[in-house]
Amino acid sequence: MGTLIICFSTCLCLYLVVILLKFFNKVWWTPIRIQSLMKSQGIKGPSYRFLFGSTTEILNIINAMDGSSQELSHNTFARILPHAYSWIKIYGMNFLYWYGPQPHLMVTEPELVKEVLSNRDGAYKKLPVETHVKRLLGDGLVTSGDGKWFKMRKLGNHAFHGESLKGMIPDMIASVEIMLERWRNNEGKEIDAFQEFKVLTSEVISRTAFGSSYLEGDDIESENLEKRVRESIIKMMKKREEEAMSGQLHGYGNDFFGLLLKAYHDPDNTKKISVDDLIDECKTIYVAGQETTTSLLSWTVLLLATSPAWQDKAREEVLELIGQQNPSPDSITKLKNMSMVINESLRLYSPSNYLARKVYKEVKLGNLILPANMEIYMSTLAHHYNPEIWGEDAHLFKPERFAEGVAKATNNSTAAFFPFGMGPRTCLGFNYAIIEGKIALSMILQRYRLVLSPTYVHHPVHLLTVCPKHDIQVILQPL
Repeated sequence: MGTLIICFSTCLCLYLVVILLKFFNKVWWTPIRIQSLMKSQGIKGPSYRFLFGSTTEILNIINAMDGSSQELSHNTFARILPHAYSWIKIYGMNFLYWYGPQPHLMVTEPELVKEVLSNRDGAYKKLPVETHVKRLLGDGLVTSGDGKWFKMRKLGNHAFHGESLKGMIPDMIASVEIMLERWRNNEGKEIDAFQEFKVLTSEVISRTAFGSSYLEGDDIESENLEKRVRESIIKMMKKREEEAMSGQLHGYGNDFFGLLLKAYHDPDNTKKISVDDLIDECKTIYVAGQETTTSLLSWTVLLLATSPAWQDKAREEVLELIGQQNPSPDSITKLKNMSMVINESLRLYSPSNYLARKVYKEVKLGNLILPANMEIYMSTLAHHYNPEIWGEDAHLFKPERFAEGVAKATNNSTAAFFPFGMGPRTCLGFNYAIIEGKIALSMILQRYRLVLSPTYVHHPVHLLTVCPKHDIQVILQPL
């Protein structure tokens, strides 16, 4: 009996020693080895702290920023990612930091970012998204891996190509008209532009992608009601299938939802998608389409309200090219000043503030050797505020930067301005958001002068996109 107890105790001790060694390998030896490896290649950063990594320093920097004055400065990089903003100045354009024992390489050199996002050899994989985000977006285009993504991207490209976008313009205009009709009761008063645009963009994506009204598709936005979301989409499926069977529609319709349904019923298994795929894509396109354009419109209105000269310049162009008529596909493409304003808004308040990838085996990036399991973060804002590209006044609203186009503004650096991502996984709805933004802003400027309310408190934060913490209050002055 005593021998058994001794054997058991010995085995238990050995097991605990192995567990302890694995633990220390993960939280101490491996981080120190990686830190040394990267330092030997010229990559510095805050020193690794046992268990916590850089998280305490990051929280301290963020808390200090949150407690500072919320003056109306457009230096969104310093506000949203204050630790990265500070560490670039200390450690250089590329630096190493830690979330616990997990190494993160922040890359802001344009050529390295371009190499990662081009991902020609498939070495840089999308990071798994957090559970609450995946519940909201589903396993759709934004979050899915390469295999599924490729199939769904082909469907999306077909739904949002140039001619399809032209066909969406009447629905976009109709949705803006509904919003402007609502605004007539608030002329001369304060409105919350951020909340107004959330309703508008929900209406637009519902009409253009699903052939339904915002009220019918409202449950798709209810992130805590997953069962109701699924039931709502299945209800839409059955309705569309009945319309197709009765001859009311050609096929299942030409919008995004119709193409998904066609793929769901496709007899070719290589093209067929499951009902879960369909539901995930509906969630993704609805939420992403709404959130991105809401961010774009909200910050552009803020910038115009705080820059009367540019607001007047944009309005004069609208009245000259469009008059009091509704925008047309031809007139939208001619709005040069509007394009400059939107590009500068996207530079200062990019909807997404970073892109992340992971290497699962050792890889060479530029002249750097990256170890397995390294996570790479590329801050959109770091590039959009790079003084070497944009000048020391990068934090100022100056649409004239884009007077000769994006290429000229960035000195032909393709990785200097990418508000909707870059490479194969560039946001599917990029052109969709720009067209919707031009239409909404044109129709607003035809009717109103926008004045920022004295009650507005400037505090951009990042949730799904960069959005205002305290909404955006503006006063509508009829022209």
